[in-house]
Amino acid sequence: SLILNAGKNPDFLELSKAVLDEAKCIQKEDQRLCEKIGEYGASILPDGDLLTHCNTGALATGGIGTALGVIVTAWEQGRRFHVFADETRPLLQGARLTAWELTQRKIPVTVLADAAAAHLLKTGLIGCCIVGADRITANGDTANKIGTYGLALLAKAHNIPFFVAAPSTTFDLTLQTGDEIPIEERDENEILQPFGFQSTPATARGFNPAFDVTPADLITAIITERGIIKNVTIDTVAAVISN
Repeated sequence: SLILNAGKNPDFLELSKAVLDEAKCIQKEDQRLCEKIGEYGASILPDGDLLTHCNTGALATGGIGTALGVIVTAWEQGRRFHVFADETRPLLQGARLTAWELTQRKIPVTVLADAAAAHLLKTGLIGCCIVGADRITANGDTANKIGTYGLALLAKAHNIPFFVAAPSTTFDLTLQTGDEIPIEERDENEILQPFGFQSTPATARGFNPAFDVTPADLITAIITERGIIKNVTIDTVAAVISN
């Protein structure tokens, strides 16, 4: 209420303290959510190495992360595995961020080109794929970093579990399906001139959607701080998220 009424009685020192206190509360809550997601997720991780996409760790959250939090929790529980991280083009969040976070925690990591995922899954090394989410609809359709949908299709083709880890706040139950999620189109120069280097002919155009939508029927389970949603449908989502 202090923040809402700031325009009427502007005490900026008091307001700044209130904002900081609220930010600390939000961070503590996010830490708690990440820890619960980590615990639930670690309990269902199968044996074998892991493949993840984009960055879902401490650099992306206020805690240990979502999908990366599951990996960290399992490792701290004594599980041993190797993590393969898609580089995640065009901005390389997997190569630049996820690989760095895992290295800091001394969890072995190998970075691969996004296009190498199919070959990797065919080798039989991978026990499961695990990713985060930017938005999840009422039926479980999941928007995440571009490339997630393709990875889910590959996992399905190779009979490999595909897990999504996200807090309940990621769910937008006002949207029935993923068809209702707007997809951001980013600057084409991220494709044409990655990190400032011109890699294409000057007349070429770039197609650069930031996200894609993975249909619920490709998702083995969604791991939340409220529990695990298996056989993902509008009913199973509601049973956990609306509880």
